Amino acid sequence: MPLDPERPTEILAFLLDRGLIARTDVAQPDAASLDDLLRVHTPAYLESLQRPETIAAIFGEPLAEDEGQEVVERERLVVGGTIRAAQLALGRRRIAAHLAGGLHHATPDRGTGFCVFNDVAVAIRALRAGGFADPILVIDLDLHDGNGTRAAFADDSTVWTFSIHHASWDDRPAAASTAVALGPGVGDDAYLAALRRELPPVVAAHRPALVFYVAGTDVAADDRLGDWKLTADGVLARDTFVAGTVRGTPLVILLGGGYGANAWRYSARCFAWLLTGRRIDPPDDMTLVLGRFRPIAREFAAPGRAAATDRTGNEWGLTQEDLDILAPGAARASRVLGHFSPLGLELLLDRLGLFAKLRDRGFAHPVLGVDFTSALGPTVRIWGDADRRDLLVELRLNRSRTALPGMEVIAIEWLLLQNPRRRFGGPIRPLPGQHHPGLGLLREVIGFLVVLCETLQLDGVVYVPAHYYLAVLGQRYMRCLSPADEGRLEALQAALAPRSLADASRALAEGRVIEAATGAVQSWEPVPVVLPVSTRLRAVVGGPAYGEAVRKERERLSFAV
Repeated sequence: MPLDPERPTEILAFLLDRGLIARTDVAQPDAASLDDLLRVHTPAYLESLQRPETIAAIFGEPLAEDEGQEVVERERLVVGGTIRAAQLALGRRRIAAHLAGGLHHATPDRGTGFCVFNDVAVAIRALRAGGFADPILVIDLDLHDGNGTRAAFADDSTVWTFSIHHASWDDRPAAASTAVALGPGVGDDAYLAALRRELPPVVAAHRPALVFYVAGTDVAADDRLGDWKLTADGVLARDTFVAGTVRGTPLVILLGGGYGANAWRYSARCFAWLLTGRRIDPPDDMTLVLGRFRPIAREFAAPGRAAATDRTGNEWGLTQEDLDILAPGAARASRVLGHFSPLGLELLLDRLGLFAKLRDRGFAHPVLGVDFTSALGPTVRIWGDADRRDLLVELRLNRSRTALPGMEVIAIEWLLLQNPRRRFGGPIRPLPGQHHPGLGLLREVIGFLVVLCETLQLDGVVYVPAHYYLAVLGQRYMRCLSPADEGRLEALQAALAPRSLADASRALAEGRVIEAATGAVQSWEPVPVVLPVSTRLRAVVGGPAYGEAVRKERERLSFAV
């Protein structure tokens, strides 16, 4: 599934870290009851959810039986969360946000588009069963049509379904509905004009006593699956306009769609504005990760002990001597980076939350192993479970004083991050050298390497990416050691920008990129890139002289495809 399982966690962490909410403001939902689900979905459809082929049709790919049922139970919890949010909004006559929800494609007799149940429809019917009879408005501003919600209330004029979307999924008429299809490539101006034109008359005519707002962020220009062009300013303007238009009416906000590393930021920005009345931008990804990792790494590296807690927060109180006893044979010469025993490294990764993220991806019991036999350095591997069938992470690294003269760094000889349980298909296409889709954990692995360098007082990380796309993916955090190489990489990116990363990488691999001035066929030439951590290494790849050399090389080179 393309949905980011960490989106709710990152939004909540941002709001808590900034002091915008307290933990007492957060309610935990229960899963929706069968009675509530049956208020919308047919018994035949619910019975069909036992069959793997039904789940495969909803998600567009086959899932293992246990995975499929886990997804069904997770979405049932999402439905319960929307019911709870609606109850809170009505009871307190204010805004309630559910950090999930918006499963708007599921109809009464069919699931589709990653939606097993329709949480908005179930929540409305649950409220109706409880005696709430006033008009309700559903404002659905996800990129995709709110077709399932519209179908659920096609004959109910007390529930107005309002959807502005890319394309309509279902053109069947409904008693109280506004459905506006804007087509591809929509930007801020056209989108906001349509919203300002269409929404206020509906609110004025319907006079809702409760509003559900599906605030999908897949309308943003950087969304991985969408093709609209809304900026961060445009998405925030959308959200503030909706909130202002229904001001004074109990409001339930649901996340809806949003795909990619930045999806959570748009929602977080909206909630911060609702809480403070001003724009507060979330920190960049690496600042966020390091803000979580550094305190843990400092505690873990405290002199004389390897502090660690289990997943319930109980202190283990392990000393380094304990770790040596628990990991016999892990002598000082057989430690990762000369410091961590295998058990010590596993404890650190667990404390940093990396194993929890793997569990979120469906790997219930990740297992770590370290192989010290390679002359290139120890190889750290993480498998999905005890049978070591699904290899998820493979990292070969060592300490080096020769990679960068005068500095000591972590040299990465090999890095693999993959999810063997996912399949390529649709917008997820294989990149050169890929056998499985990625894990989506590059940011966390980079953060892990940074705190390792800080703990061991190393200057940074050196890595030689074998493919163009690896250099591009790491460029947010890394720079080519040579400014000429960095300039060439940026010139290649400019020439290949209209293409997807997969297409750009193939163009280079297949010899379809030429230098405009000479006609020479270009290919990716692996060159060292560095992740600077120390002040002195940051000065090497971040100073004015480096930047000027990069600019000159970038402007000198021009490529065509």
